[in-house]
This record gives sequence, structure tokens and C-alpha cells, in this order.
Amino acid sequence: MSYWEHERPVHRTRAISTANLAAATAKLMDFGGTGAVTVRAVARELGVAPASLYSRITAVDDLFDIALDATLGEDMNIRLAERGVTLEELMIAYYRHLVQHPWASRVIAMRAPRGPNYLALSERMVVLLEQGGHADPLTAAYALSNFVTGSASTTPMAGSERVAPVPAELAPRYAALHATQHLDPERIFLTGLRALLATSCDTGGASPDRAQRA
Repeated sequence: MSYWEHERPVHRTRAISTANLAAATAKLMDFGGTGAVTVRAVARELGVAPASLYSRITAVDDLFDIALDATLGEDMNIRLAERGVTLEELMIAYYRHLVQHPWASRVIAMRAPRGPNYLALSERMVVLLEQGGHADPLTAAYALSNFVTGSASTTPMAGSERVAPVPAELAPRYAALHATQHLDPERIFLTGLRALLATSCDTGGASPDRAQRA
């Protein structure tokens, strides 16, 4: 169950704020990934007793939910892109956000984001897809989201991909291309994103603009 489905009311004026919990949890994950997060570790970061966190949460999974959403909400590039007019611009901002916070892709793989900031992102995606003439904007949004999170989660692997040898006797063409490739994860992401945006519209062969006018 998501934190947003059972958000707890606060009965004490000195209770720990959700914002403080989110900031402490995100800080731990920025340095140590999802494995660094426990109720005890977050409490230590805040200088409080672990039991005091349960005035706001019911389990450690709640910490992932609130940190994920708060971190997205603090990203001004995301906010600016949401006010833009192109889906490509929004997806690039989202990719860069996930690369900056590698733990976010892992949390998304575990728990469907349902916080207000992620819902605003999802809403903007489906609206732009509908405006582009997509017959099934929700499926297209899922496809785009999966591509972005997958691309971001494999970006840290780029360094080992560059130096890992490819035996020419097993894959001669791959080895030749690999030897001359200057691997740029964001360029690869953009190539895939643009291909996906160009083909994800199910309009019976018509262009998105023509389908929208039909």
C-alpha cells in the first residue's frame, strides 16, 4: 500500500514533518542507495528516536514514497518542462532527474508512484499524448515511462561498457563498431526516445496531426 493511501493525520504540534522525513531519506539514498534506508537510519539523520517516526509513517516503504515524490517536486527543470509544450522536453528533464538520483528508478520499480508531484507528471504526459493524437495515451505513457526509467537505470553502466572488451572472434562486427564508439548515454537515450515518439502513435497510419483533425 502506498503512503498516499493511508497518510496519517498529525496530532502533535512537534511531530516530525513529512518534508523533513523526505529530505533525510533522500539524502541517505543519494549517498547509499535504497539499502541505506531504515527507520533507525532516518531517525539518526534527524536526531530523533526511531519510534517518533511512526507519527507519520507505518513502515519503511512510506519513506521511499515520500522521498521519491518530494525529490521530483524540488526539481525545477521538471517543473519548467511540465509547463512546456513538447513531450520530448519533458521526458529529457525526467531522464536527467533519474540519472541525478539513481535510487529513484529502483524505487519506481518497487512501488507505483502516487504522490502529487508524480501524478502531475503523469497527467502532463497523457495530456500531451492526447493532444498529439494518440489513440491510447495511457499505454503510450507507460511505454515512455518504462523507457526513461530503464535508460536512466543503465546509465551508470556506461563506464564499464566502454572498457569491457568484445572478442572479435565471437562478434566481429560488434567488436569493430565497439572499438570506434564514443559511448554517450544521453545521446543513446535521445535516439531511442525520438524513435519511440515517432512510432508510438496508433493512428492507423495517419500522422498525429491528421488523426487529431479527423
